[in-house]
Amino acid sequence: MSKRHVRPYGDTTGDGMVQTSFTLPVPFGPRADGAAQQLANRMGIDPAMVVHSHPIGADFTFFVVYGSVRHVVDLDEVRVVEREYPLLSPAEVNAALKKALRRKLVVVGGCIGTDAHTVGIDAILNVKGFAGEKGLEYYRELRVVNLGAQVSVPELVRRARAEKADAVLVSQVVTQRDAHVLNTREMSAAFREAMGARRPLLVAGGPRFDPLMADELGVDRVFGRGTTPGEVASYLVHAVRSQRKEKV
Repeated sequence: MSKRHVRPYGDTTGDGMVQTSFTLPVPFGPRADGAAQQLANRMGIDPAMVVHSHPIGADFTFFVVYGSVRHVVDLDEVRVVEREYPLLSPAEVNAALKKALRRKLVVVGGCIGTDAHTVGIDAILNVKGFAGEKGLEYYRELRVVNLGAQVSVPELVRRARAEKADAVLVSQVVTQRDAHVLNTREMSAAFREAMGARRPLLVAGGPRFDPLMADELGVDRVFGRGTTPGEVASYLVHAVRSQRKEKV
């Protein structure tokens, strides 16, 4: 039976030991270490040990702090998005889509706004894939249109309509001033305005996204860091099946 209340584990069970890192706008030296220790104490780390500090230029210092916290996690209060569909092999995905649609499912993807980081979207879409899994281009029953980086929202909507997309996948890595949130909201609003209920499935992904944000962002699904092509492909099958059931 699993425990409900847990604390961080360092050297012994329940000792509360944690490690954290941060940067302060303070020149490297003893005063900087003292400032880092004070901050750690105010964060609830007590005692706190500055185990590493390193200058970053003339006026900044990077720290690694190790120490104990008294906080306890109540696992009953943890909220996450549980995967409600099975993970399918490429062969199973192809068979399911062929049976459900009797045509290829069209996926349009890209990085919207000024985001030029295509590693994430390429890991999902390109044949080379990610974490030992082939990307969506590998799937026989998927037709993938990868628009690449810095795609404007109007262009994304236009191409999705032209390609008769069943699903649109957008990747966002740049997060300064919540750019990933603002861009995704703009994208979902544009699809609602242009296509209404006929809009394609909207899927957002990136290392700083919280999967719980789907409703807030106006999309059907949010994938966070570490997502594999197989997870996305399996979700698309699940979503297509759900849509068809709703229409019956």
